Amino acid sequence: MSLVGRLEDLALSDILQILSIGKKTGTLAIRAEEGMAFIVFRNGLVVRAETSMLDNTIGHDLVTHGVVKEPILNMALDVKKKLPGKSVAEVLLDIGSVSREQLDKVAKKRIEKVVSRLTGLNNGDFHFELDNLDVGGHAGRMDTGWEVSKGLSAEYLLIEGARQYDEQASHKYAEEDLSDEAGEEHWGDEDTGGGERKDIFALRSLTQELRFPNSTAEITLLILRFASDIFERGVLFMVGDRELTGLGQFGLDIEQADERVREIVIPHLESPFLKKIISGGQPYKGDIEADDFTRQLLKEIGDRTSPKAALFPIITENRVVALLYCDNALTDSSFAETEGLEIFIDQAGLALEKSLLQKKLLEMQKEKES
Repeated sequence: MSLVGRLEDLALSDILQILSIGKKTGTLAIRAEEGMAFIVFRNGLVVRAETSMLDNTIGHDLVTHGVVKEPILNMALDVKKKLPGKSVAEVLLDIGSVSREQLDKVAKKRIEKVVSRLTGLNNGDFHFELDNLDVGGHAGRMDTGWEVSKGLSAEYLLIEGARQYDEQASHKYAEEDLSDEAGEEHWGDEDTGGGERKDIFALRSLTQELRFPNSTAEITLLILRFASDIFERGVLFMVGDRELTGLGQFGLDIEQADERVREIVIPHLESPFLKKIISGGQPYKGDIEADDFTRQLLKEIGDRTSPKAALFPIITENRVVALLYCDNALTDSSFAETEGLEIFIDQAGLALEKSLLQKKLLEMQKEKES
């Protein structure tokens, strides 16, 4: 499989999901005006990523996290000049300054940072080379980083990257507020709770992205991204005539979470609880009513108990097409306010409807042209 094109035509989020779902192994190289980057996949999981768009190397990240001292890093950089085929991380490992476990931990954060930076690209060329894990030709003058022993899912990286982007935007927004003239009056509701609610801030920051999504896959990612700011874990299901099928997740503490979720199939018509939620089309927050199929759902996501849960039907063309399940089972903490999420899900349903309509019109146009 060869995947070549431009980011203007196929967004990075779609590329990563294609490679993830296909369980591909190889290297994705990206060239843009801002710089170069590469992302290495093993069986659909990201194990390495670097870009010239970030100022520092993984070595500097190790210093920042207190793993190595700066003089040690400088010594490793000097050694690397004589061994250009090695990365800074490999040199530090060879001289005994770090362990593989420490490198894995910092490299995972590095991968998140790289993907977050790349998701902001709107133009550039990409090229995926199947089964080619040699990053030397793509690195140029970049450090080649470190390959983690346990890969990260593309879906997790996209959600986490978007979260980091939102945090940067919120800091910028706060700085702009602080730069207002001291005597300027601000009209509207006063915040008496020590800060803006998470769901309202996320609603404000993500609604603009929902207006012009690149694909239905991007809409589902935006839903998961919003929910991950409020709940500890969640699963998005596609609702068929008789069955629920897993689409995506966040926060699940199970092996190969994305793959496991896409294998979930639950006959919702045979579950009185799920049937009631889907037929009613209204959000639900409270205890899960136990039956064979809700117990199956909980078992599939790694929990055999019956925690409190929040379920949000997503409606398109007057029918429920998807169902978002969320809970805080990891800590059993109470739910935050969700009005913002509910409004966003309503808007997501309309966006899906618009996306499906555009797809139908495009297909009709192609039929006429043929």
